[in-house]
This record gives sequence, structure tokens and C-alpha cells, in this order.
Amino acid sequence: MALRFVRTEEDEILYKKSKYVSEVTDRIKQLFDDMEETLESHKGVGLAAVQVGVLKRLIVVHYNDAVYRLVNPQIISSDGEEIAYEGCLSIPGKHMSVKRPLNVTLKATDENGQELTIEASGHLARIFCHETDHLEGILYTQKADFTQPVLYDNDDDEENEEVDETEEQK
Repeated sequence: MALRFVRTEEDEILYKKSKYVSEVTDRIKQLFDDMEETLESHKGVGLAAVQVGVLKRLIVVHYNDAVYRLVNPQIISSDGEEIAYEGCLSIPGKHMSVKRPLNVTLKATDENGQELTIEASGHLARIFCHETDHLEGILYTQKADFTQPVLYDNDDDEENEEVDETEEQK
């Protein structure tokens, strides 16, 4: 396993569509291992292969105690809506308000070639939407609600402290 470099929003690769994976090879399994290690090292919840510079339709998601290593994931249905702040390893330190479906059904293949259908709601649904957007070359900032304040991780900034207080009042 190896840590991979996470591409940031200035990198053009993040805006490209990822390619369909026709076969899960040993190289794909190694890439999954590397992605998982990279995700853990950044304390993230989701990572798409494109974020480490590989234009393949692969995502890794850590949610609660579950790990999803998905090939060619696709949202096949969704309903409801929820507006919440989200961030991204490719846009470190920044969080923006994004409307996402409350519930999704995702179809994918696992690393062993088994077809899966996953029903997800709430935060897990949001993660799946965020990561599958990456596979289409879409960053969450392209879907953000710019009428809401942007939150930053830098707690020393007085302006951000005001934004955080405002957000807590909602």
C-alpha cells in the first residue's frame, strides 16, 4: 500500500469524466488499497480515483464501521432533499452548503466482481452523491448554494467565528 497525492481544485484532471472499468485487475485492487490508505491518512470519508490522478470509475467510502470499495458506481434513483455543509479532500479547509437527495439507491460492482445495490440515506447518501459527482468531473463547489456563508477550518479568523455562530443559530 502507498499514500497517493490528493489533487486539488486547480488540477484540470478533477474536471474530467472518469472511464468505465471493464475488469477488476490486481492493479485496480492495489489502487483501492492505496486509496483507502490515503483516505485514512487524511481522515476523510470518501475518495474517488480521479482525486489521486486516476481517471477510473472507482470510489472508496468509509462510513461508520463500513468500508465500500466500489467499481462503476451509479446513482439509479433518489428522493427527498437535504441541505447541508460538505467539504472535500481536494478543496481542503473549505465547507459549503449543498442540496443533495436525502435517499439514494446506488448500483455498483465490488472489487470481487459482485454486483451490488445499496440503499443509503442521510450522510451516507450525501457521500455517495459527492463521490459519484467526482467521477463525472463535478466538484461540490459547482453545486454549492452561494447565498450561504462559506465555512473555513481556520478557527483563528474572526469572520469565520461569526459565521459559525450564525450557523449554530439556524
